[in-house]
Amino acid sequence: MQDFKAPRPNKVQGNRRTKPKKAPRDWKKFFHRALRVVLFSGSLALLVAGVGVAAHLISTSGFFNVDSVRVVNQNRVSAEDVLARSDVRKGSSIFSLDLEMIGGKIAENPWISKARVERVFPREVIIHVEEHQPRAIVHVGYLYYVDAAGEVFKILEPEDSLALPLITGLERPLLLEKPQEARKLLLEALELITELESRQTFNLEDVSEINIDPADGFALYTYRNGVPVRMGFGSFASKLDRLEQIYADLEPRLSVLKYIDLNVMERVIVKVEKPKTTGKG
Repeated sequence: MQDFKAPRPNKVQGNRRTKPKKAPRDWKKFFHRALRVVLFSGSLALLVAGVGVAAHLISTSGFFNVDSVRVVNQNRVSAEDVLARSDVRKGSSIFSLDLEMIGGKIAENPWISKARVERVFPREVIIHVEEHQPRAIVHVGYLYYVDAAGEVFKILEPEDSLALPLITGLERPLLLEKPQEARKLLLEALELITELESRQTFNLEDVSEINIDPADGFALYTYRNGVPVRMGFGSFASKLDRLEQIYADLEPRLSVLKYIDLNVMERVIVKVEKPKTTGKG
């Protein structure tokens, strides 16, 4: 019989996976790389230090010291006042100037809307000024100028001009507590002023003041006899068109009118004062 229990053949030693031998480290190459890193780091540090030293020498050498300060675009405000507020001194380093802070100090003048300060190398400073342009006078406890953007920017002083349209009725608490709402009303009043400026028959010369009522809208007061012309809100052009059609007839009778109302569509309502009666003695 065949012996099925024959001994197993030995495993072939050559089929075993042998562990590769580790190559010896190239120490020469390693040291070359390390040397390059050290040299690069050292060069970079020297470069940074050199730049710092050069910047310090330049900034302290006097080459960039301010020797000219110019103010441009000013009109109402004198250049001397702007320079005094800027506190930029000739001889100071142009690099030491805080441009934003200087602009803020200059804008503390109520006539100045914005001030931009610019370095012009090597030794000049230019101050660009934007001034408020008064568009009307608003009565808010005191008289103030208001510009075309609806910003109340300056209380009137004795030397200031009064030759501008007068806006009344705006309450100080509204201006302080709800400035956006107050500004919206002022902008609408300025829109009405612009419309009046373009008129021939009834224009700004016929108006003594523009009154604001946040609930009822706007009213014009005639220069003669102070008759209120009720305008309400919006559609100012069409309302003034209706008034101008009959104003030549109304003007001689202003002394007996109580008010003129333009709020009713396509109509002009005229209220006549009742004559005063005197009792018999």
